[in-house]
Amino acid sequence: MILLLLFAEFVKIGVFSVGGGLATLPFLYQLADTYEWISYEMIGNMQAVAQSLPGAIGVNMAAYTGFLCAGIPGVVVAVLGLVSPSIIVIIIIARMFQAFKENQVVKAVFSGLRPAAGGLLCAAGFGALQRSLYQAAPVWYESIQWQEGLLFLVLFLLIFKFKKHPIIYIALAGAAGVVLGL
Repeated sequence: MILLLLFAEFVKIGVFSVGGGLATLPFLYQLADTYEWISYEMIGNMQAVAQSLPGAIGVNMAAYTGFLCAGIPGVVVAVLGLVSPSIIVIIIIARMFQAFKENQVVKAVFSGLRPAAGGLLCAAGFGALQRSLYQAAPVWYESIQWQEGLLFLVLFLLIFKFKKHPIIYIALAGAAGVVLGL
């Protein structure tokens, strides 16, 4: 039963997470609110690992969640649930695209999807930033995670100033996390 539920939830995520892997984050947080499969902290850790690994972020996150819920069968079911809607839509569009590529309605639909994708990506980015730099505490200054905030600021400035390959910054952040015990 859990495999069927896992598949259904990830089909829903696959249908509505327009914009790529990071757009799945708001849906994963909703999943954490609904089920006890994952927690917010696990999603943050999963996001960090998924962005560092090769492959699609959303698929990596679905695989991780599926593994936590039901082991290897959960991985297969969650990933298939996530990618099935995209595969079906791509097949349909590929077959029909030649006939409709100049259709104004099709152009309008794609124009409408761009802001939705941007909104989902912004929500994912702001949510990740909030969860990584803020933790509820009785006093406001204890709520801010100063080491993480400083690391974020330093990496942001390095990226902005030097514009090196992203893997360098990923390695630096990982090393800093180990050294600082984050």
